[in-house]
Amino acid sequence: MCRRAFYDKRISQEVSGDALGDEFKGYVFKIMGGCDKQGFPMKQGVLTPGRVRLLLYRGTPCFRGHGRRNGERRRKSVRGCIVSQDLSVLNLVIVKKGEKDLPGLTDMEKPRMRGPKRASKIRKLFNLGKDDDVTKYVNTYRRSFTNKKGKQTSKAPMIQRLVTPLTLQRKRGRIAEKKKRIAKAKSEAADYQKLVASRLCR
Repeated sequence: MCRRAFYDKRISQEVSGDALGDEFKGYVFKIMGGCDKQGFPMKQGVLTPGRVRLLLYRGTPCFRGHGRRNGERRRKSVRGCIVSQDLSVLNLVIVKKGEKDLPGLTDMEKPRMRGPKRASKIRKLFNLGKDDDVTKYVNTYRRSFTNKKGKQTSKAPMIQRLVTPLTLQRKRGRIAEKKKRIAKAKSEAADYQKLVASRLCR
């Protein structure tokens, strides 16, 4: 692939695929990132084609920060967001499809296997109200497969945060338990105050 078309371009910039060859005619690619030969990643916002050492804290791109203290920063080597000839990997996304299909990329459709699991997000996806039953709509992405015994079975994701009579009963039980604990603490405090007052009066 001719890489010259990407030189001096920045991350999130769009590049026409016509310069790459006839098979990419009509395609438009978006640069998403890349790595150099030593494995140092490109970082958005660093306007340089070379490598720099930045103070990064945990959670920022290019630094996971496992085992670091809260607020602790480390100086890490990253590449700038401008594409240069030192890169060994360049990550692209197809923004616009061209005339010909690319084998393995655009010639097949891969449907999303998993939908949302949370009850509120399922309601949002299927435009349901609070009173509608959510469990029926999970079956739209139920998966059928053959298990180890050779039996045909199906599997659907377990719905999270689903409000059922059982969950409401548990919530009522938790609230009642909390009220009972508060009442017990108050009565014990009152008994203790009585005991202290009786000891002081002697």
